[in-house]
Amino acid sequence: MSHILLFAAGSLRGAFGPLLTAFQRQTGEAVEAVFGPAGLLRQRIEAGEHPHIFASANLAHPQRLVSLQLSSRVEPFARNRLCATVRNIAGLTERPLLEVLLDSRWRVATSTPGADPSGDYAQQLFERIELLAPGQGVALQQRALALVGGPDSAPLPPHRLAAEYLLNSGQADIFLGYASYGAALAEFPELAVRQLPPPLAIEADYGLCLLDARAQPLAGFILAEQGQEILRQQEFLSL
Repeated sequence: MSHILLFAAGSLRGAFGPLLTAFQRQTGEAVEAVFGPAGLLRQRIEAGEHPHIFASANLAHPQRLVSLQLSSRVEPFARNRLCATVRNIAGLTERPLLEVLLDSRWRVATSTPGADPSGDYAQQLFERIELLAPGQGVALQQRALALVGGPDSAPLPPHRLAAEYLLNSGQADIFLGYASYGAALAEFPELAVRQLPPPLAIEADYGLCLLDARAQPLAGFILAEQGQEILRQQEFLSL
């Protein structure tokens, strides 16, 4: 039986569960989904793998495939935002978040820049901090730990969120990741999710590209109101 092969950013796993279920119920078309860091998935496509559609946590990776003439265009389909998950202790929750991030006592973890857009968005945050506090953003960038999402990163245990696992296993005190994980992380009282204040707010634009015409119905479903509503229910931002 033929099916649609989807490569999608790991941060879409929770949202695409109900979305793909709804799509398959409505169309009868089967979808095989492969989730992972979008940069590594894009490299796999460039190396010769042939998914029918690619959904990335940024616009740059699908645009790269357009530039290689593997797809005709990039379609933005969702937004996310960067946030900080911290251990739920007074030193990390009661002071302004910028002060906490700049306090070298605390270990700040990110995903891997280049391989995972989440890591790239964290770098954007460091650059923005540098504009506000010269020298401090660079210092934070230099001490930040890229612990997940890279080609050589230790794999996460099954069914563990990166922020929860890294903080609860004692590898970091703060993890910079996506706000769409907020509801899932709220189940862990030992953790707290903190939003970045407006001068530091980093939005993440998600984009997809069609690599084979047989996935056009899925692309259309994601972009149409039903798919968009499911994404909103899963804490993604409207376009």
